[in-house]
Amino acid sequence: MSFRAACLRLLAGLGLGALGFATWANERPLILAVHPYLPTAELQQRFAPLAAYLGQAIGRRIEVRVGGSYGEHIDAIGRDQVDLAVLGPVSYVRLLERYGSKPLLGRFLVNRQPYLHGVIAVRQNSPLRSLKELKGRRFAFGDPESTMSHIVPRAVLKEAGVPVSALAEYKFLGSHRNVALAVLAGDFDAGAMKQEVFDEYAAKGLRILAGLPPTSDHLFVTRATLPEAEIERLRQALLTIHQRPDARTLLEPLHKGLDGFGPVSEKDYAPLRRMLRSLEADVR
Repeated sequence: MSFRAACLRLLAGLGLGALGFATWANERPLILAVHPYLPTAELQQRFAPLAAYLGQAIGRRIEVRVGGSYGEHIDAIGRDQVDLAVLGPVSYVRLLERYGSKPLLGRFLVNRQPYLHGVIAVRQNSPLRSLKELKGRRFAFGDPESTMSHIVPRAVLKEAGVPVSALAEYKFLGSHRNVALAVLAGDFDAGAMKQEVFDEYAAKGLRILAGLPPTSDHLFVTRATLPEAEIERLRQALLTIHQRPDARTLLEPLHKGLDGFGPVSEKDYAPLRRMLRSLEADVR
C-alpha cells in the first residue's frame, strides 16, 4: 500500500476524504526514520500504514525514510535530523552513548512480551553440552549490529570464559537464518539466533546449547526538539493502537506476532548497555 493510499483510507474513515488530504499534504511532513533491515521499498510499504495512522493522530503528515546504514540512521535521530524513529536495542544503546537521552514513545510487544529472546544452538547430534566446551570451536554470529545474533551471545560467551579469542574461528553471516543453516550444514559448531528462527529450524536438527537473557525489544523515539504535545499524542497513539479494529493491518507488516506497543524507559536497556560497554572495553 502506498503512503497516499494509506492516508486516504484513514482520512476517509474520519469523513475528511480527498479535500482533507489535500489540505494536510500542504503542511511540512514529519519524518519517520527506519533502519535498513530490509530493502528500502519494502520498508516504506510496511511502515506507510503506521505513518498514516500516527499522522492522523497528531494532525500532521508523516513520511517514511529509510537510512542508508545503521550508523547513518543513529546519527540522523541523534542530531535531530528526523522527527521520530524506530530503533533496535543495540542501535538505541549506541544512540544513548553518542547523543544522550531522547524522548521515548513505546517498545514492541511481540506475543504480549516486551523482550527479545534468543539461543546459542548446536546440531542435534553435537557432543557439546556446555558453553565452556566451545573453546577451540567454530562459532557463527549474524550481523555485527544484531542484538541476539551478536552482542548478547558474545557477552554470554565471555561470561562463560569463552571470549572470541578462545574460539578456533568465528564469522558474521549476516542474518539469523544464515546462522541456523550454517550450523545445520556443519560449517560451524554453534551459532546464535533469535528464538523464532531456532523454532523454525529446530525440527531440522538443531538443539539449544544455552538460552540467552531476555533483552528489551525495539522501540520508537523522537527528536528532542519535537513539541511535547506532539510527543504525547504520538505516545498515546502507539500505546492504544491495539484497541483499533484495524490494528492487525497496521502491526502485522512491522513484525510477525506484534500485538502493539508498551511503555518504555531508558533503564529497560541498562543490562544491554553494560554488555556493550564490556565488549567494547576488550578492544580498546
